[in-house]
Amino acid sequence: MNQHLINFISQKFTLSDRDIELCNEYFEPVLFPKNRIVEEEGKIPHYLYFVVSGFMRLFYYNDNGDEITSHINCPPGFITAYFNFINQTKADVNLECITDCELLRITKSSLDCLIQQSTSVKDFSIWVFQQAIAYNENRSKELATLSAEQRYQKLIDNYPKIIHNVPLQYIASFLGMNSKSLSRIRKQMIK
Repeated sequence: MNQHLINFISQKFTLSDRDIELCNEYFEPVLFPKNRIVEEEGKIPHYLYFVVSGFMRLFYYNDNGDEITSHINCPPGFITAYFNFINQTKADVNLECITDCELLRITKSSLDCLIQQSTSVKDFSIWVFQQAIAYNENRSKELATLSAEQRYQKLIDNYPKIIHNVPLQYIASFLGMNSKSLSRIRKQMIK
């Protein structure tokens, strides 16, 4: 599984043999079944996860007790409650496997050790966190400015595998609508 991570990093940064050894040393491969919550709200996130295969989501409960999906991750990529992971504070979200997942995980202390020993991995880590910030800013803008139909179309265009692997209620919540609205939009798009 680690080769997936090495390939992912190598798309942006050159890794030495020592960098690869360090990644293999610090990232732990794990398998989790569908519907497993791997990090719970109210607790400090233990790990940053690299998704080799499968789909994951971050979600929280609103005041009515409804699940609100704030992020869906497609492989390959990283996922955690970033702010809480970086600052080692209690998260207000849960991290759940939507499907069976093959993951690589690393603790905050191990990540700190790794980036102290590898400039390439440090630069890559900065890039990952920059991408997460840019993604979240863009997502906030889209939720405020695009119609529900436009948000769904953009999701289909950019992440078509989500439609086939993620339950519609999670997609609807992620797009800021209820399941009935998403069903109506899907029916209109088919016509």
